Formats: sequence, structure tokens, C-alpha cells
Amino acid sequence: MPEKKGIKIVATNRKARHDYFILETYEAGIELVGTEVKSIRAGHVNLKDSFCQVKDGEMYVYQMHVSPYEQGNIFNKDPMRPRKLLLHRREIMKLYAQVKQDGYALIPLSIYFKNSRLKLEIGVAKGKKMYDKRAAMAERDTKREMDRAIKAHNFR
Repeated sequence: MPEKKGIKIVATNRKARHDYFILETYEAGIELVGTEVKSIRAGHVNLKDSFCQVKDGEMYVYQMHVSPYEQGNIFNKDPMRPRKLLLHRREIMKLYAQVKQDGYALIPLSIYFKNSRLKLEIGVAKGKKMYDKRAAMAERDTKREMDRAIKAHNFR
């Protein structure tokens, strides 16, 4: 069977961009069992409230919910189990150093298939305060109003 080319996004963590400033992004492979891959291919994955941590020199993603595959019977695993991420050692150490700083976290942003391999996009994030969220909302509203005005002006 030929490999499929391109990128197919399966799920995104929209809440992450609302709650955090994303400073850097990384692409990581993820270690899964066969039934989990089939379930993710069907779109049964949730990244909300998930996070990444470095433990014993290896990176894991926690609280990522992968629903059990319907035809998986005894081969299904715990939907909330920690899953190992596949990164180079120097990338893991760099991320670990950044996370040790105050207020930084590793947040999964999206999960997607890239050339038939499952990848997880991780963001180095800094938490937003409430006034930051209000400022971002005000900025979006003004941009939307400007776009509407330009569009209305172009129709005349």
C-alpha cells in the first residue's frame, strides 16, 4: 500500500491559544498501540486539558484522551494513560530548561498525520492573565470591524 503524502489534522487544542502565549512550537512523534492509532484516525481524540512533562529524561503527554476503539476488545488501553513522545535528547533537554523557568508550560496544540505518521505539535507556552485575554478579544473585534468597513467600502 503506498504511503499517503501531506498533512491531515485530526484534532486541535483551541483552548491552548486562548489561555497561553505560544512562544515556540515543536513537532514530536508519539508512541501508541494499534487500536489507539485506529481510534485517532477515526477522530476520537481530545487534547483539552492535556500537558507534557519531562520525566527521567523522556517526555510524556498526560491527560490526552483517546477513546477506546470499538472493534479493539482486549487490545484497548486506558484512554487517559501517559504516552511517550519521540524527540531528540537535545530537544528534550532544551524544553526541560525552558519549562523550569517560572510560568512556562509544554502544551499540545494539535495532533495530525504527516505522510501517514502520527505527529503531535507541542508549544512552549506562557500563561495569559485575564487582562491579556481581554486585550486579545478587543484586538480581534477591532480587526473584524475594520475588515467589515473595508468590505462595505469596496462594494459601493
